[in-house]
Amino acid sequence: MKHFSLLDLSPVPEGGTATEALANTVDLARAAETAGYHRYWLAEHHNMPGIASAATAVVIGHVAGATSTMRVGAGGIMLPNHAPLIVAEQFGTLATLYPDRIDLGLGRAPGTDMETARALRRHIAPEDSFPQDVAELIAYLGAARDGARVRAIPGEGTKVPVWILGSSLYGAQLAAFLGLPYAFASHFAPDMLAEALSIYRSTFKPSAVLAEPYAMMAAGICMADTDEEANYLRSSQRLAFARLRSGRPGKLPRPTEDIEAEIPAPVLAQVDHALSCSATGSPATVRDRLKELIDCHRPDELMVTGMIHDHAARLRSFSLAAEVLKGLLVQEAA
Repeated sequence: MKHFSLLDLSPVPEGGTATEALANTVDLARAAETAGYHRYWLAEHHNMPGIASAATAVVIGHVAGATSTMRVGAGGIMLPNHAPLIVAEQFGTLATLYPDRIDLGLGRAPGTDMETARALRRHIAPEDSFPQDVAELIAYLGAARDGARVRAIPGEGTKVPVWILGSSLYGAQLAAFLGLPYAFASHFAPDMLAEALSIYRSTFKPSAVLAEPYAMMAAGICMADTDEEANYLRSSQRLAFARLRSGRPGKLPRPTEDIEAEIPAPVLAQVDHALSCSATGSPATVRDRLKELIDCHRPDELMVTGMIHDHAARLRSFSLAAEVLKGLLVQEAA
């Protein structure tokens, strides 16, 4: 493992507002930069009361302006929702404002329900044009092309690093074919992680931007001084995910001592499986679990994420995680 990074969804907690959530994101980003996180990604979601990062490029610019060295980017932009030219202009502008600090991760899912997807796109094409759209977008961000009638300005020549994101085998195959870095969403969809990484690494074709495969995996994190406290804090995310799975998305719930009383056992079992690529507990407990995940999957980079209702507790969780991850990096390099 070469780096560790952080994924933030700008969670809106119960009793809080989107204004507070975005302020918390900036606060967390500054703390993450100080703690040594390599990159800070935000994700595109729509029509979700508990997530404030819908206008992802705008939030990325806000975070980049509030920090100075850490890479900031999208994990990711859901490309089917947008014209490639628009994304190239947005991220080309970000790269012009913050040179050599912007990443662009691209996803194939809508990041929302189908009714909202129709509101975003108006006319949903029946064919899957994701590979062609990725290629078009990369071309807009590349060197000036002789005779090009359509250009991204700003954007042209910025060569913003493009990642392919995925939670299945499709993204792994595409990233390998295009010779791009690959990030797997194992923090909520762990089932195909090992197979996707294997396919990506074994079929990777070197490209002008990447000579060998570079794979990132994601893991949930919830840390506190004790296992008991961490498990209590994590109940907020388990509740939120269960409600989302049940068609009742809302703000990030307050933690509970008795989650079994609120969520039916079959639903909770599904949630815990979906969130199983994670580490919850004291520093010692989390260190052992993260080492197990890293040793098993050998990622080039680990991206951690986690939603905690109390902002101060969330800051502390990621601060503790950074210390654990630094120790694992040193151990791996030895």
